[in-house]
Amino acid sequence: MPTNKPFYITTTLPYVNADPHIGFAMEIIRADVIARAKKLAGYDVFFNTGTDEHGIKIYRKAQEQHIDTQTYVDGLSLKYKHVLTVLGITPEINFIRTTDAHHKKSAQAFWDVVNKNGYIYKKNYSTKYCVGCELEKTDSELVNGKCPLHPLQELEIIEEENYFFKFSAFEQKLLELYEKNPTFVIPDFRFNEIKSLVTNGLKDFSISRLAKKMQWGIPVPGDPDQVMYVWFDALVDYISAIGWPDDEVSGKQLTGSFKKWWIDTGGVVQYCGKDNLRQQSAMWQAMLMAAGLTPSKNIVVDGFITGDGGIKMSKSLGNTVDPLDIVKAYSTDALRYYMVRELTPFEDGAFTMEKFKEAYNANLANGIGNLTSRIMKMAEANSVALDKKHFTIFLDPQSKDELIQTYFKGIETYDLKSSADAIWKEIARVDVLIQENQPFKLVKSEKDAEREKGLEVIMSCLEDLYTISLMLKPFMPATAEAILKCLFENKTPSEPLFMRK
Repeated sequence: MPTNKPFYITTTLPYVNADPHIGFAMEIIRADVIARAKKLAGYDVFFNTGTDEHGIKIYRKAQEQHIDTQTYVDGLSLKYKHVLTVLGITPEINFIRTTDAHHKKSAQAFWDVVNKNGYIYKKNYSTKYCVGCELEKTDSELVNGKCPLHPLQELEIIEEENYFFKFSAFEQKLLELYEKNPTFVIPDFRFNEIKSLVTNGLKDFSISRLAKKMQWGIPVPGDPDQVMYVWFDALVDYISAIGWPDDEVSGKQLTGSFKKWWIDTGGVVQYCGKDNLRQQSAMWQAMLMAAGLTPSKNIVVDGFITGDGGIKMSKSLGNTVDPLDIVKAYSTDALRYYMVRELTPFEDGAFTMEKFKEAYNANLANGIGNLTSRIMKMAEANSVALDKKHFTIFLDPQSKDELIQTYFKGIETYDLKSSADAIWKEIARVDVLIQENQPFKLVKSEKDAEREKGLEVIMSCLEDLYTISLMLKPFMPATAEAILKCLFENKTPSEPLFMRK
């Protein structure tokens, strides 16, 4: 039952100062699951990601490698695009670069609107600055004089004349937004964090840099001596990706893609890491208000992936895992499975290869892989098959079936682990059904009633496997397609879906 209702979801744009790592894989996979699940439910989906390519970190990285900055970002952007394919991300995803001509135009138009509305001013100032975060830091945010997220990097002191955004003007408006939208930030404990931060008061923040010190940025309209601060530029991608400002002209009726994906959807769903909480749920929302635009719909906040000892994996610490290596050794769907079921949806989650291998063997090789082989062997041997005319690509979110309700509740609340748990609970139930009824023995009985019961159990298992395959489509699309192919052709897989490791 297609609804054709629009739905817009985006990740943050990964900063291209290093190769893609496991944290980016987690965020893009989880957002992809939501995008695919919405499509499965009949929505018209716009899914956005891309690369954040301005700022001092990138400029310095290019200098270190003695190459042109544009050449540097071009190479890394291609790597991030390649990773999307390796991770099984839907091919229809939109990929935006902040060095794209349209985005530059949109960022400058956004600046002009905010400036015209009176929320930008210029002043001299001095501040402590973390290059790792690309953010100003107050003493209260520091631990032993260092940024807690980048403890190996020395803070820099910025002393210059820059443009500022009147962030402080939006304290009450942000609190009103939070009050009217009790699920604006997910999970609730992250929502409480940002509400507390705003309640304690907001300070205006710098939104430009002197071009002679850091020329790698979008020029400030009307002032060639200044370039835009990277966060002010990059956040605009969420609207530049859908046609702003071309589809949003003052005094005219909204038409086109901006209206469809921003206005008609009620705003974008934004996935981000917990280190992006302030930028996404407060800074960006205030910027939207300053431009006279409606806020985002939801900010979904992931925890960090940690390694041994609970230490955060990060590019700056150099302790990341390459997702391409995991895919090569285990498969794309194995990594997707781990990202959504074995890691908690909102808290920090540990990743080690030992834990990964254990989960792989228990729940993939011995779980869905073994169940598929068992059912298809019985069906093929006894000529039991599903009616092909009943095959569909949709699941009904309004279904009264408890399993489907639980599954979609997890999707709607972005608790993907609960949806995945519902699938594996069903896998376990069907396994028990086979063990208790032993249809493979009943079909060999000399008693007609027992043979008939055996055939009925096999048909029931096929129907259950079909439902499981549909629920798997957003999570493990290649696996779901392999199972559906077996069901459609009524053939046992030529080799196990997941080989034991």
